[in-house]
Amino acid sequence: MITLGINYSQMHDSSACIVRDGELLFAVAEERLSRTKHDARFPQLAIQACLDFAKLSAAQIDEVCFGWQNAGPVYRHDLSLYATRRWPVNYMNVLNSSRHFLSMWHQESGAIPFQRAFGPTKAHMRFVDHHFAHALSAYCYSGFDDSAVVVMDGRGAWEGTSIWHGHGGRLDHILTINYPDSIGLFYSEFTAYLGFLRNSDEWKVMGLAPYGQPGIGLSRFIDAASAVPRVHYRQLITGSPFENVISLLGPPRVPESEITDHHKNIAFAVQDACEHAMMSFAKLALQKTGSRNLCLAGGVALNSKANGKIVASGIVEKFFVQPAASDDGVALGAALAPYLDDNGKLPNKPMRHGYWGPSFDDAAIESALNTYKIKHSKLSDPATAAAQLLSHGKILGWFQGRMEFGPRALGARSIIADPRDPEMNAKVNNAVKFREWWRPFAPSFKKEAAPEYLESAYDSPFMILTAQVRPEKRSIIPSVTHVDGSARPQTVEREINPLYYRLIDEFGKITGVPVIMNTSFNLRGEAIVHTPTDAIRTFFSSGMDALVIGNFLVEK
Repeated sequence: MITLGINYSQMHDSSACIVRDGELLFAVAEERLSRTKHDARFPQLAIQACLDFAKLSAAQIDEVCFGWQNAGPVYRHDLSLYATRRWPVNYMNVLNSSRHFLSMWHQESGAIPFQRAFGPTKAHMRFVDHHFAHALSAYCYSGFDDSAVVVMDGRGAWEGTSIWHGHGGRLDHILTINYPDSIGLFYSEFTAYLGFLRNSDEWKVMGLAPYGQPGIGLSRFIDAASAVPRVHYRQLITGSPFENVISLLGPPRVPESEITDHHKNIAFAVQDACEHAMMSFAKLALQKTGSRNLCLAGGVALNSKANGKIVASGIVEKFFVQPAASDDGVALGAALAPYLDDNGKLPNKPMRHGYWGPSFDDAAIESALNTYKIKHSKLSDPATAAAQLLSHGKILGWFQGRMEFGPRALGARSIIADPRDPEMNAKVNNAVKFREWWRPFAPSFKKEAAPEYLESAYDSPFMILTAQVRPEKRSIIPSVTHVDGSARPQTVEREINPLYYRLIDEFGKITGVPVIMNTSFNLRGEAIVHTPTDAIRTFFSSGMDALVIGNFLVEK
């Protein structure tokens, strides 16, 4: 059976994947191909890339699976909120509900743009409940036979948070807390209040939070520490924008304006509330399922600081968040829903890497270099050459193999640097990424070296957990140690990515530190690079010193 999974809701992060007989073959977000960040359009480019990789036509697909429900029940849910006064009736709320309904209707009509773009198909068009697709995307790639699964996002169709129990190739629903009682809504509203973009810049709040201090109470907006956390959503969205937040905390920050201590303290409070709520839901899910394993999905599951605290707490034996936990990863779960038909069993194979996207061979890379008349040299050993350059303080673009699926660069489309230089964080933020000063960078470790540097998170292939750096090591790798002593590690295995592993190993042989700084290969506001041309343009538009692209080296 060949299934095509699609996330398409006209809201954000359209994507597609293709699965053959339960095996994921290829997955890509539309933004990487279109170059429009968080692209919400019908993922025609992503679907075509899936078909090209699998060498298939649309006529050969058995199931086309959209990771959203039909529109009718969703709109009825919103109408019931208004009718029962659980959701304030004002212009913005009605407009947002209408937009959500229209986006659902558009994805329900996805068969029309699909057939218009790819021709007639006999494939069955299937619409999978959004949170169910999220839950499938976590459980089915965990490798855990038995696991609690928690889905937390801004909003699904009518869901805010849901709990599931995966066992024996099945996935049972345990509990749903309906939108707008949503941790994601809480976090995104405060993201906007702090002058950032909803459903995009939540990372910035998480990165800013450690610079703040406790003291601001947000209990008016969220009951985070209770056994079943609740968001007081009416307080968040009643009246004019941020009306009740302003009455408590003052006017919202103007985008791009100065970050004050007050803003830092608000970020601290928002992150602290999120961490407490996520911990409470994790405990509730484990209690209700009787499992000691936990999978998370949904955009809130990308909160690496909260994830790290759950792991470090010892309440779970095994923990999994697949690398595209937000809506782009919904395609992965939707594509597996047909396996439950006729009392079937879900495939369940552990995902150990995120390299599911396109790749380019040396011929394609050299063609791009020659097209733009870029001076370059051929490398016999890219890993050793890159390690030497890093050890001399050079900042490199690193473009190798298949592109990552999900928001993190994992050593395929990365910017890399020396973590030992205490000024490197500022250098990369200012001269390369052109982003805010407080944004942290992540370390890539050889997996076996991680325990020497970290207090937990020894198995973290997707850079989706944080851990405390051991106090005696913080001065050794200062540029990847955040202000609170934490880091968001990627643990790299020789068998999974041998070239990237060898780069880290060679750097360790030269410096005695088998760790490198790793951040995504993109400029602020842009999607991670996809093609050699994207990499070349980004390299020459920034302060990077050299580009190691396939087996070629470009230097400035």
